Amino acid sequence: MRYFPINLDISGRLCIVIGGGNVAERKVRSLLECNGSVMVISPDLTDGLASIKDAGGLVWENRAYREGDLKEAFLVIAATDDPDVQERVFCEAEQANRLLNVADVPDRCNFILPATVQRGDLSISVSTSGKSPALARRLREEFEDRIGPEYEILLNIMGELRQAVLSRGRPHDENKVLFNRLLHPEIAVWVRDGQWDRIKDHIRNILGAEVSLTTLKRLNSE
Repeated sequence: MRYFPINLDISGRLCIVIGGGNVAERKVRSLLECNGSVMVISPDLTDGLASIKDAGGLVWENRAYREGDLKEAFLVIAATDDPDVQERVFCEAEQANRLLNVADVPDRCNFILPATVQRGDLSISVSTSGKSPALARRLREEFEDRIGPEYEILLNIMGELRQAVLSRGRPHDENKVLFNRLLHPEIAVWVRDGQWDRIKDHIRNILGAEVSLTTLKRLNSE
C-alpha cells in the first residue's frame, strides 16, 4: 500500500487551490465543508466559485500561479490541466514540504482524495491508491445505498454513551466490553424504524441505569 490512511483537521488552516474550473469548485466545496480557510489562485472562476467568493467563503487571487504562492499553505490542490503549472506547483510544494494533490495526476501527489460517503461525522472512504477512481466511485455508491441516514443518528447516540460510560471511571477493559454490548447488531435498524423505547431499554439493560441522551430526547419530540 503506497498511501498512509489519515484524516486531517484542516479547520482554520490555509488551503490553496490552483485553478478556478469545475474540478476546483468541487475541491473547494469539500475543503469548506471541513472548515478549511480557502484561497483560490486563478484568472477565472466558475459561477459557483464566484458565488462562494461573493459570500465571503474564500479568498480569490485573480491571476495565474506564481512561485512563492505556497509559502503559507498547509495544503495545496492543483486543479489545472496545464502540465507546466502542475510541474511548477509540484516543485515548490516538494521543496517546502507542503501537502499536495494534483488532480488526476497521482505521480505528482503526496496525498490523494478518496471517494467518501458522509453521514454527519461518520466518514467511509474508499481508495484504490489512484489505480482506478472508477472502482472507488462504484464502491462508494454501494456504501451510499447500504449506509443510510440512521447511521448519523446512531453515531451521535454512541458518542453520548461513550462520554457517559467514561465518566464513571471504570477500567479500559470494562469500558470496551460495555461499548461492544451497547452496539447491538440490530441497533441501526431500531434507529431507522424509530424504536426509541427499545433503544432506551437496551441501554438501561447494559448500563444498569437510565441515561439521559440529548439525541433521543430530540428524536422523541420530533
